[in-house]
Amino acid sequence: MNPEQHKLKLTAVFEPEAEGGFTCRFEELPEIFSEGQTVDEARVNLWDALEQVMSYHREEARKSAVPGAVSEELQLAAT
Repeated sequence: MNPEQHKLKLTAVFEPEAEGGFTCRFEELPEIFSEGQTVDEARVNLWDALEQVMSYHREEARKSAVPGAVSEELQLAAT
């Protein structure tokens, strides 16, 4: 299958908080979560949390990279 035909979808869940605002998480990655005063703010913060976690894991993986391993960056687009 052609890589351009693959689509990765994450499901963001926004839960209202009693004191106001929203907490949010990805159903598929519950360890990544955030919050915001509005759904839009929470969404931006959730993407930021995802980027931070991915950056951390990328740096950690590069520390123990196997010599001769091939790395390839795949671009994922939000819809």
